[in-house]
Amino acid sequence: MARMPPGRLIPISSDDASGGTGGYTPALRAGDFVYVSGQGPLEPGTLAVLGETVAEQTRHTLRNVLTLVEAAGGDAGSIVRCGCYLASIDDFDEFTAAYEEFFSHRPRPTRTTIGCQLAGILVEIDCVAYIPQRGDV
Repeated sequence: MARMPPGRLIPISSDDASGGTGGYTPALRAGDFVYVSGQGPLEPGTLAVLGETVAEQTRHTLRNVLTLVEAAGGDAGSIVRCGCYLASIDDFDEFTAAYEEFFSHRPRPTRTTIGCQLAGILVEIDCVAYIPQRGDV
């Protein structure tokens, strides 16, 4: 990939990740950073909700996040920040246990977790990944 000219955004998508349900781009590369829009525990293609528990939905959601990061050339270690949204903040401990299983490396990404109203899902996660373009490393 050639070095991106300043100010140019490159959309990132994958047939193996949910395209979502809204009018937004699943992920955008801006220079050496990739911004992944909020992902849920949705089956790519059908948008069926996967998992019944917070832990199950967290694992499916993080797989969708990682698929987009990988489509941009990164891996789990490239993720530097996550924004995490729970339908109930009372599920914080269950969510954190599944999140820590996924992000077993150190340092883990920075994170903010909030309780909010979600439509039909228990977990949503967005992220920022640092994936230097070739020639920048």
